[in-house]
Amino acid sequence: ELYFKNLSKRKNQVMEKNGNNRKLRVCVATCNRADYSKLAPIMFGIKTEPEFFDLDVVVLGSHLIDDYGNTYRMIEQDDFDINTRLHTIVRGEDEAAMVESVGLALVKLPDVLNRLKPDIVIVHGDRFDALALATSAALMNIRILHIEGGEVSGTIDDSIRHAITKLAHYHVCCTRSAEQHLISMCEDHDRILLAGCPSYDKLLCAKNKDYMSIIRMWLGDDVKPKDYIVALQHPVTTDIKHSIKMFELTLDALISFNKRTLVLFPNIDAGSKEMVRVMRKKGIEHHPNFRAVKHVPFEQFIQLVAHAGCVIGNSSCGVREVGAFGTPVINLGTRQIGRETGENVLHVRDADTQDKILQALHLQFGKQYPCSKIYGDGNAVPRILKFLKSIDLQEPLQKKFCFPPVKDNISQDIDHILETLSALAVDLGGTNLRVAIVSMKGEIVKKYTQFNPKTYEERINLILQMCVEAAAEAVKLNCRILGIGISTGGRVNPREGVVLHSTKLIQEWNSVDLRTPLSDTLHLPVWVDNDGNCAAMAERKFGQGKGLENFVTFITGTGIGGGIIHRHELIHGSSFCAAELGHLVVSLDGPDCSCGSHGCIEAYASGMALQKEAKKLHDEDLLLVEGMSVPKDEAVGALHLIQAAKLGNVKAQSILRTAGTALGLGVVNILHTVNPSLVILSGVLASHYIHTVKDVIRQQALSSVRDVDVVVSDLVDPALLGAASMVLDYTTRRIY
Repeated sequence: ELYFKNLSKRKNQVMEKNGNNRKLRVCVATCNRADYSKLAPIMFGIKTEPEFFDLDVVVLGSHLIDDYGNTYRMIEQDDFDINTRLHTIVRGEDEAAMVESVGLALVKLPDVLNRLKPDIVIVHGDRFDALALATSAALMNIRILHIEGGEVSGTIDDSIRHAITKLAHYHVCCTRSAEQHLISMCEDHDRILLAGCPSYDKLLCAKNKDYMSIIRMWLGDDVKPKDYIVALQHPVTTDIKHSIKMFELTLDALISFNKRTLVLFPNIDAGSKEMVRVMRKKGIEHHPNFRAVKHVPFEQFIQLVAHAGCVIGNSSCGVREVGAFGTPVINLGTRQIGRETGENVLHVRDADTQDKILQALHLQFGKQYPCSKIYGDGNAVPRILKFLKSIDLQEPLQKKFCFPPVKDNISQDIDHILETLSALAVDLGGTNLRVAIVSMKGEIVKKYTQFNPKTYEERINLILQMCVEAAAEAVKLNCRILGIGISTGGRVNPREGVVLHSTKLIQEWNSVDLRTPLSDTLHLPVWVDNDGNCAAMAERKFGQGKGLENFVTFITGTGIGGGIIHRHELIHGSSFCAAELGHLVVSLDGPDCSCGSHGCIEAYASGMALQKEAKKLHDEDLLLVEGMSVPKDEAVGALHLIQAAKLGNVKAQSILRTAGTALGLGVVNILHTVNPSLVILSGVLASHYIHTVKDVIRQQALSSVRDVDVVVSDLVDPALLGAASMVLDYTTRRIY
C-alpha cells in the first residue's frame, strides 16, 4: 500500500512534468498465441483508460501463419484495431530459419516504429520475435517495458529473455525470485514492478464458469471432468533430436495410458516440423483417444486445463498458469527446468524411457493439489497501469546498475522419488570409525568400519577417504546422497561444525573443523553433533521417541552420554554442553571421573568404570566363577563382569547394582528437572541397568513422575542413525 501511495504521488508529479493533456502512446507487439494471453489483459486495461493512453497494436510472428491457426483473428475478435501486420517468419522450422526470421523482423520494424512513434513498447517473454522487437526499439531510443523478465526456465529461452532484460528500460515481473534475479542482473530497482502475471487476472475468476460445453466441444460428449489429459509439448532448440525423441516417448506413454487426450500442435521453434511428423506417423490425428488441434482460444483453454486430470508437456503454461487450479502437471525435459513451481508439478527431466513417463502419469493423474498463487493474485493489470502512468518521459534512458546476490530455486524431480533419498552417516567412536549409507526409512544400506587412527592427520584423511568411497558406492546402489552427518564424542558446536573439546578416548580432536574439509571434498552439506545428541535424534526420527514432544535418552557405552528433546527440539545449551548426563554428580564422595570430578554417573556406570572394577576383582582372583575363563591374551572388560554376575558372582552383582543405582539417581534428577514423558536407555549396557533404574525411580522419585516410562532402545546403531537424521530432517522438508 505504501509503495502504491508513493507511486501515486510520483504519477501526479510525472503528469505535471509531461503536461496534463499528454497521453502515453503505448505500442503492444504480440508474436504468438502464448504471449497474447499475457498481453491481452494489459491491452484491455489500457483501452479502458483512453484519457491516459493511446494504444497501437502490432502483430507479427506465428500469429499470421495458417499452420499455427491464424491466431491474429482472436485479437480482432477481442475488438482491438491492429495497426500493423508484419510477416516476419521465414519457414523452415530449423535453427537457420529462426535466425532469418529475426533478421527479417529487424529489417521491417524500423519503418513501423518510425511511423507509430510510440513513447513505450511493451514486449513479453523470451521468444526470438520479441528479441527483434526489443533490439529495434532500443536502437531507436524508444523505451521498452518487458513483461516476465527475471525468470529462469531452460534452453535458449533463458538467453533471449535475459538479453531482452538488458535492452529493456522497465520491468514487470511475476515472482519475488524473478525480482531478485533482475536486481542481481544490475537492473535499477526503481524501474522494476513486482505485479504478478497478467494472465492470472483472468485465471482466478474463470474456473466457476460453464465448462462442460467446452470440454464436450474439444474432447467429445462422453468425456467427464478430471478424466482427460491436455498435452502441450514444444521443441527444445538447444537439443532438437532429444526433444523429438522425448515427444515420441510421450505419445507412446499417452497411448498406453489410454485416456482421452487433447494434443496441441507445437510452436514454431526449430524442430516443430519434425514433431508434427511424429504425430502423423503415430496416427494421433485419427486416433480415437486423441484430439489434435492447432489452437484453442485462451478462455476455453483455461477451462480445459482447470478441469483436466493432468497436463503433460514442457510448455510454460503447465508450470505457471495451471498451478492456479491445482491441476496435476508433468513437466518433461529441461525446457522449464528453472521455473518456480507449485507442488502440483512433477518434473521428469530425463524423460528417456516410456516407462518413466508412464509412471509419472500414474503418480499424477486425477490428483487435486492446493491452488498456487506463486505467479499472481489476480491484480496485476491495475498495478501495471499505475506503473505506466508513473513513467517520467523526461528521465534519461540511461540505466543504473547494482550487484546484489541471486537466490536459488529448488524443484521437485521424479528422479528424487525413484532414487532412495539417503544420508552419509559418520560415527567417530573411541575404537572404531564407521561410515554408513542410511535411507530415509532408517535402513542402513551399506556400512564401512575401520579402526579409528590415533592422530588428527590420519583420522581426517581416513574420514575423507571412506566418505568418498561410500558416496561413489551410493551411485551404484541408486541412492541419492543429500548430505553428511557426523556423530562424535565430546563437546560440539553444531552451528559451525566444529569439535570444541573431545573426550580422552579420541586424541588430537580439539578445535577441529569437520564441516569444511568434508564439504569442500564432496560438495555436500555437513552436520556435526555430539554422539549423545545423535542418539536422541535417532530416537526422535526412527525410534521410540517418534512423535513425542518431550523425552530424554541416556546412552550407555564406553562412557555415559545422552540427549534431551524438549518441545520436539534438541537442547544444546548456551555453550553446547547441555545433556552431559554422564557427568551428573550422584555422590559427593564417589570414585574419580575422567572429567576431573568425582561421583559422576560415568564413574559408576560406564563401560570404563565397569572394566576398572572387573580388573580389580580379577587381580584379587574374585572375578572368575565356575563356567568362566579369560584367555591370557584377552583384556578383562565389562562383559566379563556382566558374565560373572549372571553366573552368580555376588561381588559382580553388587557392582552392577551400584552402577545401575547411580544411573537411576541420574534419571530421577532428570525427571525432576525437565519432566519428560519418556526415558530411553540406549547402548550395550542398557538392558543390564533397566530393572535397577526402575527400582530407584519407584523409591526415590516424586510421586508425580514415578509412572514415567523407562524403556530400552530398540535401535541397533543409534549414533549412525542420529547422524543420518540430521541430514534427512534438514534436506527433505518438502515431502512429495
